[in-house]
Amino acid sequence: MRFDVDGRSVHAATGAVPVDGTDATARPLVLLLHGAGMDRTVWSQQTRWLAHHDARAVAVDLPGHGRSDGPPLGSIAELAAWVAAVAEALGGPVHVVGHSMGAFIGLEAAAHHADSVASLVLMGLGAAMPVHPDLQAAADADDPLAADLMAGWMHGPDQKFGVNPTPGMTMTGTSRAVIETSPDGVLGLDLAMCAAYDGAADAAAAVTCPTTLVLGRLDRMTPRRAAQPIVDVLAHAMVVELATAGHAPMMEEPDVVRSALADHLARA
Repeated sequence: MRFDVDGRSVHAATGAVPVDGTDATARPLVLLLHGAGMDRTVWSQQTRWLAHHDARAVAVDLPGHGRSDGPPLGSIAELAAWVAAVAEALGGPVHVVGHSMGAFIGLEAAAHHADSVASLVLMGLGAAMPVHPDLQAAADADDPLAADLMAGWMHGPDQKFGVNPTPGMTMTGTSRAVIETSPDGVLGLDLAMCAAYDGAADAAAAVTCPTTLVLGRLDRMTPRRAAQPIVDVLAHAMVVELATAGHAPMMEEPDVVRSALADHLARA
């Protein structure tokens, strides 16, 4: 699916099910936001499932990522405003599902563009997202080492030893391949804006919409303890903890994440 936002083409996966039609308003509009240096494909285990379970799924490539037109945007606040524009283009409001950088974008959008965000599901986040200097340096240089580091750090032990819901695929190999396709300069920019964003706790305090957090206990990039300030502020939020997942629950525990999404949408 392609649609225009601010004069630029946005590419999205919809699970091969149109998001318009006579019954469109009866189905929740779910906007899935990927993390740094990634694209819509990280949601492949959820997009089609949502589309066939009474939701309109729109897993977007953020500006300058995947097959969406650039340039990439330079701050979490700009991307949050872009989410509001996407919601308007799609006839929102949207139920935002965000991973890592996408979770920051979702928080900021819900806090500052509340009319555009019906609810939030956040995963792979902390109150802050510091970036290891070696990773930032490799990303700034468009060095393939950056993809190696991220793929190695983002998954739990089980996923590194063959556990993958897609037969014949390796979890770390798939993640590495997605990151390696990121256009030059994009991963470095994404990581830098995540490290620079210091508004997560304040944004969370302003969020009033239904919220679910899906957190991996083995997350090495945003450790579970780093999310606690967000959990404390979002007192109304539902928290789902995954004992064997790392930084990417939607890839590592797709069945559990799908169930969490279904429960969340039923409440929202």
